[in-house]
Amino acid sequence: MIDSENVTSRIRNEIMERCDQDVNACIQCGRCTASCPVVPAMDLLPREIMLHLQNGTLQRVLDSKTPWICASCFSCAARCPRNLDISRVMEAVRVKLLRPRGAIVLSPGKLSREMLQKLPPQALVSGFRKFSK
Repeated sequence: MIDSENVTSRIRNEIMERCDQDVNACIQCGRCTASCPVVPAMDLLPREIMLHLQNGTLQRVLDSKTPWICASCFSCAARCPRNLDISRVMEAVRVKLLRPRGAIVLSPGKLSREMLQKLPPQALVSGFRKFSK
């Protein structure tokens, strides 16, 4: 039988490690939510995402459309009194959902010279952000 508490803790730690942010440092002030321009489209507010990550109710976060709606505009990071970058947390949640543990990691050395010349820089940067950690 799988210990769901250990699985939840492992997933939460993976997310925190990937984004290099300590969700437990969030004091739930709500400034991230107040500054977010896409809040009206979210099913969970940025503050609630942090709360669920703190409380270990990860399934709510993983089932939410909020990480996909986040515009990564960094308004939340600019206003956070604890210097947390919630955009990075959202990106880590997206990566967790997209890439299974142990998946192949993308590195520039593995791409051919031809591929590096053909791919648009934005695609390369996005790919390295998603698949390099």
